[in-house]
Amino acid sequence: MERNVGSLDGKARIGIGILALVAGGLAIGGYWAAGTVVGTVALLVGGILVVTGTTQKCPIYAGTGIDTVEKQ
Repeated sequence: MERNVGSLDGKARIGIGILALVAGGLAIGGYWAAGTVVGTVALLVGGILVVTGTTQKCPIYAGTGIDTVEKQ
């Protein structure tokens, strides 16, 4: 699969993903009253965002034909 996530898109995914990972950890740890189900979902979503942001490859983008990579 070719890169289809641009630099700004990737940085936003990484930032939001880290926030979701922290929120999920806090929820699962009992420090945030969102509950373990919400915490688990936040951890999954955060992990996916961080991975797609760092690899700059998104399977959903590939399936829908979206490409945010800056053209030179």
